[in-house]
Amino acid sequence: MRQQLVTLLVLIALPARAASAPGAGAGGVVVARVTHADAGRGLAMPEIVRRMAHRARARRRLLSAAEAAPVRARVRAGLGAGGGIVTNEYLMHVSVGTPPRPVALTLDTGSDLVWTQCAPCLDCFEQGAAPVLDPAASSTHAALPCDAPLCRALPFTSCGGRSWGDRSCVYVYHYGDRSLTVGQLATDSFTFGGDDNAGGLAARRVTFGCGHINKGIFQANETGIAGFGRGRWSLPSQLNVTSFSYCFTSMFDTKSSSVVTLGAAAAELLHTHHAAHTGDVRTTRLIKNPSQPSLYFVPLRGISVGGARVAVPESRLRSSTIIDSGASITTLPEDVYEAVKAEFVSQVGLPAAAAGSAALDLCFALPVAALWRRPAVPALTLHLDGGADWELPRGNYVFEDYAARVLCVVLDAAAGEQVVIGNYQQQNTHVVYDLENDVLSFAPARCDKLAASL
Repeated sequence: MRQQLVTLLVLIALPARAASAPGAGAGGVVVARVTHADAGRGLAMPEIVRRMAHRARARRRLLSAAEAAPVRARVRAGLGAGGGIVTNEYLMHVSVGTPPRPVALTLDTGSDLVWTQCAPCLDCFEQGAAPVLDPAASSTHAALPCDAPLCRALPFTSCGGRSWGDRSCVYVYHYGDRSLTVGQLATDSFTFGGDDNAGGLAARRVTFGCGHINKGIFQANETGIAGFGRGRWSLPSQLNVTSFSYCFTSMFDTKSSSVVTLGAAAAELLHTHHAAHTGDVRTTRLIKNPSQPSLYFVPLRGISVGGARVAVPESRLRSSTIIDSGASITTLPEDVYEAVKAEFVSQVGLPAAAAGSAALDLCFALPVAALWRRPAVPALTLHLDGGADWELPRGNYVFEDYAARVLCVVLDAAAGEQVVIGNYQQQNTHVVYDLENDVLSFAPARCDKLAASL
């Protein structure tokens, strides 16, 4: 495998511009079902939180610009001797090919490429019961030639030799934690929706990576990644949509599905499906950062714990905060985290406790009385431009393990200056990305109700 990778990396082609693929059109909306990565595993709530905490640390490493600088997060030691730390969180369920074959792709606003494992697998991760996608079984599968503009638009590509298919577009796509996928770029029919959402069935032709070598921090319930970033290879860019949205149910809800929508109508859902919302719609700007062009930056102005505004210069937060569907826990620069932690310690009024199985840093010992009367916890608010105060519900930043009699604040610290708003804080929130106007809108919602209405 090492020799194959070296050969591919030597044959790097220069990047070029490519046009967006035809997509959903001006008036339509594509709907897909989404489930949490740990749904259906029969895990206890503390174990789900522990796994999520480890994903936060791995995810932060993935997004770090300085690959050589390890992340010093306040999360306990790894998941055990067997296997790496997983990063996937919410999985988007679609079907590929003709006839359609199901795949489960991590919904990731922090990257661009859409890819799934494909046969023959030269070196792949174990993906459980779901069969590996066989491109030979699809009558609509077409390998992308290496002289196609779309091939040259991806930075790491080369012309495959006979073993890959003569002059097919071979890609290498790697992540900051040294995970990578290697394979052939191809086009095929992607079907969105399913039997439980017959009205939402839609088929679109998508260029994607058919991965034959896939190594890194993956796990058995995913088959690949659906990049939702700003780049031209992402799913929103390929479908040529002006907006997309998602609404994640609670990670502890094993019965209800979450939902993702793509299309011009996605932004209109904030108004036409307001019955699923449980609070007001807030709106702020989306910011582009040339140094990290695929990410969605938002203008964070400050953080409040209870009535206390954390003493952090606004200039530090405004240009370094991203919202990320693939991150689990919101992470803060270490000194900002310490200031937030100090406010919780001073306001909660409970003794500090070890996190135990939850693997979190900021935890308090619950008194026996908490079994019948929950202790008060100060509110946590993210202040964004335009008066868009994101007032997090208690369940979006507090975890209570009554068996272990511990209460934890679900936040994390990391080296560097970047703030990442993770999906634990986005649970039961309808989040809409208006790409045409660079606007982010969000509202508290019953995501199961929203999903059922589409």
